[in-house]
Amino acid sequence: MNVTTDRADSAHETVREKAGNSMSAFQYWLVFLCFLVVLLDGLDTLATGFVASALARDLGVPHAALGPFLSMALIGMTVGALIAGPLADRVGRKPVLVGSVLLFGMCTMWCAAGDSIFMLTLLRLLTGLGLGGAMPCAGTLLSEYMPTSRRSFFTNLMYCGFPLGASLGGFLAAIIIPHCGWRGMFFLGGVAPLALAAALFTIPESVRLMKARNWPATKIIRVASRFPAGIVDIETGVAAPEVDKQKAGGLRMILSGPFLPATMLMWLAYFGGLLVFYLQTSWLPTLLQGAAFDAGQSAFVVALLPFGGVLGTLVCGWTLDRFSPYRVVACTFVLGAISLFFASHSLANVTQLSTAMFASGIFLVGAQSSMLSLAMGLYPTNCRATGSAWMLGVGRTGGIVGALTGGYLLHGGLSLQAMMGLLASIALVAAASVAICGVVTRHVVDGGLSR
Repeated sequence: MNVTTDRADSAHETVREKAGNSMSAFQYWLVFLCFLVVLLDGLDTLATGFVASALARDLGVPHAALGPFLSMALIGMTVGALIAGPLADRVGRKPVLVGSVLLFGMCTMWCAAGDSIFMLTLLRLLTGLGLGGAMPCAGTLLSEYMPTSRRSFFTNLMYCGFPLGASLGGFLAAIIIPHCGWRGMFFLGGVAPLALAAALFTIPESVRLMKARNWPATKIIRVASRFPAGIVDIETGVAAPEVDKQKAGGLRMILSGPFLPATMLMWLAYFGGLLVFYLQTSWLPTLLQGAAFDAGQSAFVVALLPFGGVLGTLVCGWTLDRFSPYRVVACTFVLGAISLFFASHSLANVTQLSTAMFASGIFLVGAQSSMLSLAMGLYPTNCRATGSAWMLGVGRTGGIVGALTGGYLLHGGLSLQAMMGLLASIALVAAASVAICGVVTRHVVDGGLSR
């Protein structure tokens, strides 16, 4: 009798495991929509760089006066993330996601009618608020509907939309601006998010959040019926400690006792990673041309960073689901630092430099993109959107610092080799932060608070 019972239990567990790894059509649809959110995020974020020259010529504005217009969206994104995260944990992921997409879509479309640099700068600030709220809400909603064994891969796949959207924006600008001008670029960049917002109404609220907030059981069951048989029992159950002991949620929770050290370390790592990326992409072309590379060579070398990043993000996502996530990200940051070290000693050979920079894109962008997956696994439902959004928001200040610092370093006469060494050091600090965070969060996970 015991043998029969054991076999039955084993078979039941096998069915549950297969169900937990399966995906429904609804889940693939959700992956597709969230990928589009991040793709349009990337397209819209960098759209100003593609239209800047045509806009300045049309409005009679000197290029030197475009600084606020070009940077205002990044500032808005920082503020938007800090606001959207706690709001999504309080009222729901879906309404904040839809509202964020509508906001940056409408403001981008209004940019097409802008007739002054002041108006356009204000609209870019409002656009940034929407952009800042969209990515963390999309990532949180996606992660809460993915099977545990594939969650990191699909979260990283979603993140690939950003560099692809940025590249798509360049191709579209080359086609649209000659025929329709800069207004046509903004018009297209506004229409697409508005259409996507309509499609987002087809997805439901997170079942995890509904359970954590004690929504009506009939509504939860109706949503759960979209899953393959068995997956809801595995993937949407909320641990008792999460509901009974963590009702506060939001910012107070991520800055509370068990989460505070991990939160600080995650912020430091994400800040450092974005500082490295924006310092590279903003100033490396100028530094390379100062080191006897022509404009074409320097542009090619820098372009290898995001292309390598797409590959690195996918590989890291696959790896995170199979090995210790914190060790994977920490090691990837270390490999990125080593790549920058080799790049600093390859300045006399464009082939070697290109290879090193491509490798740094794979490792550094891959590690940076995977930080979102770490945040999704660290924080429980009641504060998951807040934790991920504040990591993104605080980290984006690193991007601002990186974009601004390069000018001072260049003015101070810092050599390209010394710049590479500095970036490698910052990447090592990010690696150490993630590694220490992995040790700290082990106690949080043992306490049953990570899901």
